[in-house]
Amino acid sequence: MSIYLHLQIDAMAPKDANLIAKAYEQTLRTLSVRDGDDPLTEMIAKTIIKVARTGNKDCAAISASAIRELEIR
Repeated sequence: MSIYLHLQIDAMAPKDANLIAKAYEQTLRTLSVRDGDDPLTEMIAKTIIKVARTGNKDCAAISASAIRELEIR
């Protein structure tokens, strides 16, 4: 998991942190990103957090929105 994501979710309520972590992992799987040192992981983490802050509570929808925002296919 991206260090950026770790730092952000450590300050969140467990329920919110769990939602974001699940959305992040789902996004990595969808995009076939397996290398934790890939710079793309930090971009994904930042985008997941940005999308989650809109109030969406569905990890699949957060993941899909993040992928659209990153314009990755």
